[in-house]
Amino acid sequence: RSRRALGRLERSPRAAPTGTARATNDWPPFPAAGVAGRPAVGGAGGGPRDGMTGLNTTIVAPSSALGDAERLQQGIELLRSWGHTIRSAPDPTRHWGYYAGSDAERLADFNGEAELWACARGGWGAARLLEQGWQPPQGWLLGFSDVTSLLWAQQAAGLSGAIHGPLVTTLAAEPQWSQNRLRDLLAGEALAPLQGQGWQGGIAEGPLLVGNLTVATHLLGTKHCPDLAGRVLLLEDIGEAPYRIDRLLTHWRLSGALQQLAGLGFGRFEGCEAPEDDARPGFSLEQVLRERSLDLGIPVVGELPFGHGQPNAALPLGRTVRLDGSSGTLSVL
Repeated sequence: RSRRALGRLERSPRAAPTGTARATNDWPPFPAAGVAGRPAVGGAGGGPRDGMTGLNTTIVAPSSALGDAERLQQGIELLRSWGHTIRSAPDPTRHWGYYAGSDAERLADFNGEAELWACARGGWGAARLLEQGWQPPQGWLLGFSDVTSLLWAQQAAGLSGAIHGPLVTTLAAEPQWSQNRLRDLLAGEALAPLQGQGWQGGIAEGPLLVGNLTVATHLLGTKHCPDLAGRVLLLEDIGEAPYRIDRLLTHWRLSGALQQLAGLGFGRFEGCEAPEDDARPGFSLEQVLRERSLDLGIPVVGELPFGHGQPNAALPLGRTVRLDGSSGTLSVL
């Protein structure tokens, strides 16, 4: 498939699941409200262990059905080559409708202890685990796209360790420098600055928050949305037309969320341009992003190398960063 087609799978729940086939009109029965299995133990305490290799790793599938065992295995083998021990991984054929298992099964992936919780795939479903009582685990939590719900919930709970970065099923397709960046982050090594395009001058420093625009928008006003005051926020998305991006960012403005930020950056918005054969009047994606952000009076950077597609540079949420709106650089301090 094309890169765009693969990218779209990270948000679309309509990807055909594998395993036991169901008729299209045979909706699986929902579990009773609140039935979710035993959640992982969370709470205050030490953050993830860094500066060392050989992390005890659990692969989890909180979102859409996997379906691609080959890409999953490729990602697992790469993590093993870095010296990490894979404690467990979900059956790639497991599914409940378009999810990678029932809510209870996906929640149970987080049982036990691990130093790295690596999410296998995005799509849709992670927010349902929040509804079912998911507790942020201690340790590193790696993923992006739909996993934004869990990354932000971990931040909102005051726990460190959230990494916006490649999924296990996308890790092997990352360029070498992006793979090395994630490996170095897990080992506690310094990270090189990322280069984007400076759109609005000035320098912002503050704790980093990164996520998918659509998913993050649906967390606004919930207890799972971290405090936005003074944050440097980075956003990405996939498959949303410019007018939809406009609508989402307008909601952030109406809620006062964007006005709380110290700085704002945009990554890759895969498949978010209007079709070339669309003759109707409209705006380009960049026009929308600029118009909805450049009057905020804060540094703004576009074209940062993260999001759907490759590269998807690993970014540690909660770490203090410097965003330079003139040079277009993002530095982890």
